[in-house]
Amino acid sequence: MKNTNIQEGIILIPDFSGFTEFVFNTKLYTGEYIVRQLLSTLIDMNDQYFEISEIEGDAILFYRYDENPSFQSISKMLLKMRNAFNKKIKELSKSLSTTIDLSLKFIVHYGAFSQYNIRNFRKLYGKTIVEAHQLLKNGWAEQPSYALFSNSFLENSKNKEPDFNKDKLHLPEVGVIQYFENLN
Repeated sequence: MKNTNIQEGIILIPDFSGFTEFVFNTKLYTGEYIVRQLLSTLIDMNDQYFEISEIEGDAILFYRYDENPSFQSISKMLLKMRNAFNKKIKELSKSLSTTIDLSLKFIVHYGAFSQYNIRNFRKLYGKTIVEAHQLLKNGWAEQPSYALFSNSFLENSKNKEPDFNKDKLHLPEVGVIQYFENLN
């Protein structure tokens, strides 16, 4: 059986750091409101560049079929998402008179995947999807706010040599982690 639905593309997963503790320490209604606002902010900053496959808890599975991904375009979008996320946290903290101890991490991966429909749901399938989820659960990051660009994404990006600043961690087997804390 040959699947003609397999294409190359980008997987982007923004995920909240500190989410489990947040859920356990925040009233149900307040927590749900905050998470809904933060996820909506990320979706708005996407500017319909990526499609959404799933929203699960504190993470969004974005994808885009793209044979020539642009490192610079994705980097700009991630910085825009991260800045809007932080701004929304400040607004919500002030309006709700509470401390919101959440930060944002991104996984950016590239490879082949397919999609199928089950009733009203569109699901992604493939090794690339599993790898992206595995990258979320890593012990490499030294700061909670970062983007992990997989080697697969970097190798397929238009910009073969991204200009990372000093706030990065190169992991030869995995890719590069770019920290956001000192970026504006």
